[in-house]
Amino acid sequence: MDELQDVQLTEIKPLLTNKNARNFQDFDCQEHDIETPHGVLHVTMRGVPKGNRPIILTYHDIGLNHKSCFNTLFNYEDMQEITQHFAVVHVDAPGQQEGAPPFPSGYRYPTMDELAEMLPSVMTQLKVNSVIGIGVGAGAYILTRFALNNPTLVEGLVLINVDPCAEGWIDWAASKLSGWTSNMVDVVMAHHFSADELTENQELIQTYRLHIAQDINQDNLALFCGSYQYRRDLEIERPIVGLNEDTVNTLTCPALLVVGDTSPAVEAVVECNSRLNPTKTTLLKMADCGGLPQVVQPGKLAEAFKYFVQGMGYS
Repeated sequence: MDELQDVQLTEIKPLLTNKNARNFQDFDCQEHDIETPHGVLHVTMRGVPKGNRPIILTYHDIGLNHKSCFNTLFNYEDMQEITQHFAVVHVDAPGQQEGAPPFPSGYRYPTMDELAEMLPSVMTQLKVNSVIGIGVGAGAYILTRFALNNPTLVEGLVLINVDPCAEGWIDWAASKLSGWTSNMVDVVMAHHFSADELTENQELIQTYRLHIAQDINQDNLALFCGSYQYRRDLEIERPIVGLNEDTVNTLTCPALLVVGDTSPAVEAVVECNSRLNPTKTTLLKMADCGGLPQVVQPGKLAEAFKYFVQGMGYS
């Protein structure tokens, strides 16, 4: 049985370096708390900006922080080769970073639009001119909104599990969980993982269940989830040459949409793809992959990202 498990878990080995540890360490990073119009943002910077190159800016999903969402990918050897040429800024949504204190009672959490409006302050204070964004789920929505508001600041976007629609997924997740007592952790897990993944990939699932339950302040998590649940539709539509390409609201930068083929987000990502400019958008559906491609398949995602930045003219 041990041998069989080794074979099954080869793809997630980078996450689990010793038997039970949650291996989400940062290496060679500087942390900053940045004042914005909607409160303080905790950001973590790797490296220094390289000349006129954009920085890579990441934004994580609900139930995660930058470490648990992205460090498996950014600590992966092939990704480190790419990031030698780019500084990286990881943004933690308010109150979601490791060791975050609870918000005072009566605190109003920023809306998704306001979370996007916080990002120009980050760029100004870090003296950054432009970014290539990598976002997952809620973070992908925030980065898309940021790019729609500030097209000159965003050179490209990698959007994992992006949902452009306004539907409240918590109701949907709860319906998927009928028969369970749906606490916040269960609902967030159903957002990240398909029913099959929740039963099949036990080590990965246990790692993330414990992380969501124990490493993230639960009251702060509920506020971030509420903000995501009440998001607006992105109101983007596909440009049609000769008809509306000058007036339509859509992304103007290259976009790489990524989703695992068994992810709960497949339909949402396909919908988003149908609303973007096909000449600037690539949809990557990863085989044998569920809700967290950047964790389960970091090698494939690093390779896709390498080709993406090369296509933008960066070697």
